[in-house]
Amino acid sequence: MAKLIQWYPGHIAKAEKQLQEQLKLVDVIIEVRDARILNASHHPKVNQWIVGKGHVLVCNRVDMIPPAVRSRWQQWFQSQQQIAYFANAQLGTGIREVLKAAQGAGQQVNARRLQRGMLPRPVRAAVIGFPNVGKSALINRLLNRRVVASANRPGVTRQLRWVRISEEIELLDTPGVIPPLLEDQEAAIKLAICDDIGDAAYDTVLVAAEAIAQLTKLQVPLQARYHYKPEDSKGALAYLHDLAATEPYQGSLERIARQVLHDYRQGKLGAIALEPEPVTNGVG
Repeated sequence: MAKLIQWYPGHIAKAEKQLQEQLKLVDVIIEVRDARILNASHHPKVNQWIVGKGHVLVCNRVDMIPPAVRSRWQQWFQSQQQIAYFANAQLGTGIREVLKAAQGAGQQVNARRLQRGMLPRPVRAAVIGFPNVGKSALINRLLNRRVVASANRPGVTRQLRWVRISEEIELLDTPGVIPPLLEDQEAAIKLAICDDIGDAAYDTVLVAAEAIAQLTKLQVPLQARYHYKPEDSKGALAYLHDLAATEPYQGSLERIARQVLHDYRQGKLGAIALEPEPVTNGVG
């Protein structure tokens, strides 16, 4: 597959180095993934980062996938001896369970301190994940107040910062982390479709065409939204060209491309997971 998604590794590598330094202080890692793409939004280095630490997996945006998909993934995670907490950080669904899990995962820290005759201290947890998967929104929900900048676009969090939730737990809010090297283009395209990487990394029209192709494969009824059958066009990119030629878009390919991506990202096409089935080799 040709590289549709590309970014430059310099500043990413620097941010990752800073994160690894801070992770030395962390007891628990709260990993946030996008429920629509649970494989693609798993950072390949997480399995290294969680060694010797507690791990809480949060599958955010549960409202954007069908209940049957959630059930399949939950069963798969259970088969991997892992608990997945499905949540909606914007609405607060599932947040209480995430907080309890983080506190429980860090209890061993204070048990060891007590054995050494030391006073207990707040559990230190880091919230990590790709840009725009909902890390800051999750922290704000855990705090029950808005203290961390949150917006529906990648890159809002620019620096590492510690936030005290209670006497029991402190959270490290981190910028979105993406791999310095792009190895899995299929995963990168899904991240782009879901707006989980910055739009400077890709061509909007080509990513929208990939979205059309994947949605068509999933049998999403695009005609109901755009009043034109995908099968009447010769491929996904041709479908975008045909839609652009219709009256609302006045020949603007960029405009229809952005509309298609916006419609999917905002749930206008329905609750749709781009990864409705766990893959056999899994990501854990």
